[in-house]
Amino acid sequence: MAAALSFPFYFLLFLCSVLLPSHEAAFLPELPNLATISFEEGYTQLFGDSNLMLHGDGRTVHLSLDQRTGAGFASQDLYLHGFFSASIKLPSDYAAGVVVAFYMSNGDVFEKTHDELDFEFLGNIRGREWRVQTNVYGNGSTAIGREERYDLWFDPTEDYHQYSILWSHERIIFYIDGIPIREAVRTREMSGQFPSKPMNLYATIWDGSIWATSGGRYKVNYKYAPYIAEFADLVLHGCSVDPTDDTPVCQGNDARVYDSIRMSPDQQATMSKYRVKHMTYSYCHDRVRYSTPPAECTLGHETKSFLPSGEAKFNYRRHRGKRYGHSSSLNSADL
Repeated sequence: MAAALSFPFYFLLFLCSVLLPSHEAAFLPELPNLATISFEEGYTQLFGDSNLMLHGDGRTVHLSLDQRTGAGFASQDLYLHGFFSASIKLPSDYAAGVVVAFYMSNGDVFEKTHDELDFEFLGNIRGREWRVQTNVYGNGSTAIGREERYDLWFDPTEDYHQYSILWSHERIIFYIDGIPIREAVRTREMSGQFPSKPMNLYATIWDGSIWATSGGRYKVNYKYAPYIAEFADLVLHGCSVDPTDDTPVCQGNDARVYDSIRMSPDQQATMSKYRVKHMTYSYCHDRVRYSTPPAECTLGHETKSFLPSGEAKFNYRRHRGKRYGHSSSLNSADL
């Protein structure tokens, strides 16, 4: 990558190291030549015409949703494994029905056997926080939705926060502000449903009124439009692929660098702490959808913390009018 890490991205890493104790530092992978890029260097607009706007010499992208259309962009290249990241600031105020997505997919190439890795941000009514959902699809296995939903320890509308995906041959790790929140490991039980084909990276904003907020109870209210999602610190650090024959550009050690990344015991502990406190739904505990849990699910004592619907029990006890504090800084006590 030609560009150096942008100031907000670098400052976020510094802030994490200062505010978090050493055993709970930001856990971004150590990768060679990790750098941010401009929109023109790595992306192309998908839809939305003037609802996609570039700022800051093309290093910040605003996607807006109004009654006419949403907007979206995609990476110019396909990738087979890598580290993909963006700092995102979500729309504020009433955002019910609004969906902002940062994800990888090859659905336009493999219509019935596509792979997908999702960050989906689900808006809410005023006074209730945005929710974050992750999902993993492999080889067209849409009948098994591997969704997990979480709340956050900060207000994602006040400032930029970093959302990252590491994808290797062996594992997928989702990060928020350098904190690992989910790991999906290739297992015999998942068989061919582990994502294994080249994918593009996408970012979109769109109207998800029919399902996004309380199962469609609350719709997008265009009185509050335009809804604007801001993307900065764009990172495409992966093995690009020739679309004509699916040949990866990187070989040897360059191709294996992502497979070498493992979480340490401290990282595993921090991830577990986040999941216990902030996970609000898990497909592994959803007995309504799956009378028998999907084969890769390993259930333990945490089962008692979930309802048969897969919703976390604490989610029904918490104060529904919760407001965030004014500080958006990463703080280990908030995890």
